[in-house]
Amino acid sequence: MARKPEKFDQAPPWPLPRTNARLVGHDEAERALLDSFISGKLPHAWLISGPRGIGKATLAHRFARFLLAGEHGGGLFGGAPTSLEVDMRAPAAQRLIAGGHADMRTVEIGYNENTGRKRTEIVIGNVRDLGSFMRLTPAEGGWRVAVIDAADEMNRAATNAVLKLLEEPPPRSVLLLVAHAPGGLLPTVRSRCRRLMLKALPEDTVVELLGQYMPALPADESIALARLSDGSIGRALEFADAGGLKLYGDLFGLLDGLPRLDAAALHAFAERVGRRGDDGERDFRTVAFLLDWWLKTLVRQGAVGEAPASLLAGEAPLRLRLLQGAGLDRWMQVWEKVAHLFARADAVNLDRKQVVLGSLFAFQSAIR
Repeated sequence: MARKPEKFDQAPPWPLPRTNARLVGHDEAERALLDSFISGKLPHAWLISGPRGIGKATLAHRFARFLLAGEHGGGLFGGAPTSLEVDMRAPAAQRLIAGGHADMRTVEIGYNENTGRKRTEIVIGNVRDLGSFMRLTPAEGGWRVAVIDAADEMNRAATNAVLKLLEEPPPRSVLLLVAHAPGGLLPTVRSRCRRLMLKALPEDTVVELLGQYMPALPADESIALARLSDGSIGRALEFADAGGLKLYGDLFGLLDGLPRLDAAALHAFAERVGRRGDDGERDFRTVAFLLDWWLKTLVRQGAVGEAPASLLAGEAPLRLRLLQGAGLDRWMQVWEKVAHLFARADAVNLDRKQVVLGSLFAFQSAIR
């Protein structure tokens, strides 16, 4: 039997969405869910979308806990509920946290049984019995709830299976679809859901949350991670855990030599980032984001003059030098090429070292 990689089975040093009792920065979205429940006309499906790592799944699980473990009568003094907050010590809430509540199902990317590696998409096997589960009478007299995290990571077969459930929703059931890029979903899926769009978090909110989850993190690193994460606390935490600022510094050190590239340093960096295994996987994903972020902000600066705050000394001069060395159209082509290379790395299993080398050579070619 194939063994799952140990790193994937380890919980990160911050709360998972189903265990997180606190959600910051999305009061308006919470109010929309609560008002819909109070109205007695709760939609059977919600599409909760927005940038990755801002709290969408945490909100979905928070609402699921409210439906399955909340005080819907307003608690001790009666009346309508005023918050999605529930007592996390209550037995029903504890079963939800442990993943053992009879009326709750979470659908996520699973593992390939043959290789033991985590898949890159949600497949039909992950959702095949979701319809039968949702059609059962609630075991605890309330609702049946399912969270799909993330719906835009379903393949076509899985999407079609969920679409059938959306077309014929069972009574007393709620389907919560989390989506990072809802435009990738079928229009027929989007049209059958109530839309709830969440915004990226303010920089100071990300800094505050980093202080709570990783109190030993130096203040200057928290600020740098918040700026780099584009309002995503999830991404900021992952960067901190993965040594993202160190990778950013190494990457900048290579780019700062343009139009020349230090061949030895370049190959050593690409070898380290492109290696197989869980650490290599993490570093490769981090570098993919860093290159995308750097090119996106470079193009934005060239288009509207909006330069990001520098994270390292010397960044501002480098950006100006690159923009003077090649036109905006050329940098947009580089951005597209780098994105294509990293996307193909997954699609056809390209050599990751060559993907990193090709991406940095694209920078060099742009200003030669």
